[in-house]
Amino acid sequence: MSQQVFRHPIANTIAKLLILGVVGGAVGLTVFSMLVARSPLMAQVDIAPVQPVPFSHQHHVDGLGLVCRYCHVYVEDSPNAGVPQTEVCVGCHSQVWADSPTLAPVLDSYKANESLQWQRVYDLPDYVYFNHSIHIKKGVACVSCHGQVNEMPIVRKESTLHMDWCLDCHRHREDNIRPRSEVFNMHWEPPEDLEALQRQLVEDYHVDVEQFNIT
Repeated sequence: MSQQVFRHPIANTIAKLLILGVVGGAVGLTVFSMLVARSPLMAQVDIAPVQPVPFSHQHHVDGLGLVCRYCHVYVEDSPNAGVPQTEVCVGCHSQVWADSPTLAPVLDSYKANESLQWQRVYDLPDYVYFNHSIHIKKGVACVSCHGQVNEMPIVRKESTLHMDWCLDCHRHREDNIRPRSEVFNMHWEPPEDLEALQRQLVEDYHVDVEQFNIT
């Protein structure tokens, strides 16, 4: 005598819904994780690392008129912009605000002949090579990557530095070029004929707008 098995008619529907829920949840979790991993928050955008001295670019650049090259002396000739030696700071602060407790780490560093341990704001992966000098020579301004640091009391990270962010600039190189004389100018006002100027600069600076034009 054969045995009959009776199933509730809704059982198959429930099983299918459970399977769809598990698969959909896994896919959703994967997508969510990828979005979070590539989010500005995870890239620490708008976050200012705690530094040994609360150096204000806003005060020194807009307030006192210092130019980028005064502290970042290697930016035009080296892959790295460099951070200032303590001697550069002491050049002014041996006389100005010398008794301020805020500047005590600077003077202690100078007396001990030890560098201040500045925290990197932009820390690229080891497999990424970025050359500051070539970008400067091609007319790419500091603000293109670092933002308006002249308005930052404490420097914060302005961009994610994700690969697609870099590629977007490289796909539209002519849009990010200005005269070399204005590369360090935080208040540069583009002329009305900016597009014509940039086309001319692309030619003058030998910028290959097709190189690495990855789509």
